[in-house]
Amino acid sequence: MKYTKYFLASVLSFIAVIGLRAAGISDYYSIDNISMPKGLDSQVGGLDFMPDGRLVACFHRGEVYTYHPKKNEWKLFADGLQEPLGICAINDREVVVMQRPELTKITDLNGDGEADHYQAVFDDFGMTGNYHEFAFGPAKDSIGNFYIGMNLASNGASIRPELRGEFRHYGISRENFKSKNYKSLSGRMYAATPYRGWVLKISKEGKMTPFAPGFRSPNGLGFDLNDQLFVTDNQGDWLGTSKLYHVQHDRFYGHPASLTWTDDWQAGRNPLEVSVKELDAKRTRAAVLFPQGLMANSPTQPIPDSTEGKFGPFKGQLLVGEMNRSRIVRVILDTVAGEIQGACVPFYDNAGLSKGNHRFVFGDDGSLWVGQTHLSWAGGQGLQRIRWNGKMPLDIRSMELLPNGFKITFTKSLKKSTSVAEQFQFKRYYYEYRKAYGSPQYGIEKVKIIGSKRMNNDKTVMVYLDKVNPGFVYQLDINKLVAEDNSALVNSLVCYTLNRMPNGDDKAPHLVRN
Repeated sequence: MKYTKYFLASVLSFIAVIGLRAAGISDYYSIDNISMPKGLDSQVGGLDFMPDGRLVACFHRGEVYTYHPKKNEWKLFADGLQEPLGICAINDREVVVMQRPELTKITDLNGDGEADHYQAVFDDFGMTGNYHEFAFGPAKDSIGNFYIGMNLASNGASIRPELRGEFRHYGISRENFKSKNYKSLSGRMYAATPYRGWVLKISKEGKMTPFAPGFRSPNGLGFDLNDQLFVTDNQGDWLGTSKLYHVQHDRFYGHPASLTWTDDWQAGRNPLEVSVKELDAKRTRAAVLFPQGLMANSPTQPIPDSTEGKFGPFKGQLLVGEMNRSRIVRVILDTVAGEIQGACVPFYDNAGLSKGNHRFVFGDDGSLWVGQTHLSWAGGQGLQRIRWNGKMPLDIRSMELLPNGFKITFTKSLKKSTSVAEQFQFKRYYYEYRKAYGSPQYGIEKVKIIGSKRMNNDKTVMVYLDKVNPGFVYQLDINKLVAEDNSALVNSLVCYTLNRMPNGDDKAPHLVRN
């Protein structure tokens, strides 16, 4: 009888562990689908909350609606906009929207819930009529300045006869700014009018400062809790994989097309024909790379967890949308030698989440509102809300670079039987900086663990590696990791972008092919 009792206890314990190992994000978070107004093309371009608790959202066909969460009521606030791709609530009667031709302030003057006044805040940027000239934002800093992102034009379509702004053509005729002709002459994406490929800073009064060039398709601008600006960019020409940049004034972020609109650029010189080596010397590398096909294919808005613990154990960390799959990515930042770099990890996968996760806002109750779109590419449409149920998941909380490895901290204490040598597998690779569209992973190799140490009540693991060098993505896959309470690791993949070492070394000549 004694042995039967022990046997049954062991079986029950085994079943519990197996069951928990099969558990996922839905054990810790729930998701709701929000009903949409009848007949609306519910591709969400922007989300925000007004101070009175109403959600305000802009949509693909030009509508702006408010939504009362407690009453489940939608009300049309404004319409007639052109492809709005971002919105910021100023107060209960006033919003600022980034539509394709301008940054617009929309005001409800009489308080009836419907807009009465539309005013251009800023429209002094160029347009050729090319389909790819999206306009993203606005993100707002702590003192009220707006930041917007200007998409480059694509050789997938031509230029319209009517242009807005100066036309810089590098000796190429308008007829050749189209598909095969332009690509053979110069490249895939271009900035024939100002300020394509730039992030622009707009004051509350509408004064513009060209803030930073070097972007291809910056469909995501956001500030962290320290008022630092982060911008995502999508894989393509000059982007080996999709990226997250920490954007600072007057730095160059890699795509050369926009350089023609810098003050000191040599007139008539085509930036797309400058050598890769010269451009690489100018550029600021991305803080975080999203390995294509593995982590994210088309990242969108970064948003910090500002909920003070209402959304789980990741206070201050960035969440980043992904268009092509049912995923939200979490970003763990690490300041090394004065510059920001860091890691990305899947946060929410599947479990009822739609594709096309495009725009985000946190509610006062700590729930995350998620708006989806597809813009005729991969994605989805609609609005969802994600809530944390208060249970603590086992996941990676932080990842910090050491001179010879990484310090990795989890949200819970790990089992005493955890074997770092067996359960942690590292490899590394890099993406070339080059003119071509995307880049394969180069230099793929396993990285050997040469030592480890457990500390901090077994929540922290120091992992020492035989190769730690700048210019690589270090990918960590973790197998069958279990907490002391028998809960399983929710996300087993993490990718750390190592740009510089603690001693400041950032030399990575392998990123550029001579």
